[in-house]
Amino acid sequence: MTVPPQGPYGSQPGGGGGPQWGGPPPQASGGQPPYGPPGGQWSQQPWGAPPPPNNGGKGKWILVGLALVAVIAVSIVGTVLVLRPDSGGGNGQQNTANSGSEFASANDTGPANIITEDPTCDAWVKIARDMAAAVPEWNRQNYSVPATEWTPDQRAVFEKESSILGTSIKKVANLAKQTPHRVMRELYGQYSAYAQAVIDAIPSYGSADNYVVAAYNKFAATLSRVCDSIHFSVAQESAPLVPVPSTPASTPQMSESSSREPERFIASRNVVCDDWISAAERYEKDTEAWTAIDANIPATEWSPEQRAVMDSVIPVMTAYADNMESLGRQSGNHIWEDFAVLAAQYRRAYVEAIPTYTSNSSYISSASANLSNAIYWACKAAA
Repeated sequence: MTVPPQGPYGSQPGGGGGPQWGGPPPQASGGQPPYGPPGGQWSQQPWGAPPPPNNGGKGKWILVGLALVAVIAVSIVGTVLVLRPDSGGGNGQQNTANSGSEFASANDTGPANIITEDPTCDAWVKIARDMAAAVPEWNRQNYSVPATEWTPDQRAVFEKESSILGTSIKKVANLAKQTPHRVMRELYGQYSAYAQAVIDAIPSYGSADNYVVAAYNKFAATLSRVCDSIHFSVAQESAPLVPVPSTPASTPQMSESSSREPERFIASRNVVCDDWISAAERYEKDTEAWTAIDANIPATEWSPEQRAVMDSVIPVMTAYADNMESLGRQSGNHIWEDFAVLAAQYRRAYVEAIPTYTSNSSYISSASANLSNAIYWACKAAA
């Protein structure tokens, strides 16, 4: 069957198959990912080329999960989508205490919520596309191999990627100032923080650094899927169906320190991390039957068995969304709370889309999964 045209922020999220926790594994030369079932190489087309054909009806929920350290290269092609900067669909309540701030989101103090428009998406896709073109070899690396075992060619790729990441961080800092949404500013900030962590790790890169690579990749993927959801109008269609979440416990005032380089939002692993990891791994098992369904099949073409699976996964996803939000609010970390609420809202939006599901609905599911997985890997990467 046909799928919607590829948007500027990534390919249609079909193709792939396998576990729902991640995109294709990073290795092109063997080696096991840090989490996830063993197996052969997956098709490696995370955001760019059109989805591979449906082979035997295997699951096609690409980038809907977490288990594998997905490729970092962002190969995005497509047309330019013009978004209005006066958009809603963001975080809601505002005050005027920071009207003189250089950050457009300074007055955004309401709850994180589904984003229906954002003026920085066009610039983000250009950054991502330029990165992919600059280091096309990056997505063929085995990120579990330590620097002490790199070949000269591998070392050259990592060093070139380090340079490209440094350039992207500077550009993304501008987007963080321009987005009107606090949670997008935080996503850009954590993209930069984990990209910088990858740069810092490269000179003495060890196998455990692939957790940092995974977190970086998932934040990049989240940004792309949020923008995809806007481009394909899934966010605009779904947002009104999901109740607005409660106001966050706190939204720190913008200050001069806000202009400093972002720091990783999870500095050390804690009990909430342990609960988050357990919940994510339990969710992985509880949704195995859903994962096996081809995401390209619309609701109008589901078999009775497939419809039964989709109906049965609704309470599982609803409970997981509630659990994510609860853990985020328990964390005592305002960025984590925003991310958890945002991931929960996109998951709830996907649940609302199930009765009239189309392949475009996978974008909101993928936005939720990538963000929840970014938190998972950030916890794994924390000391």
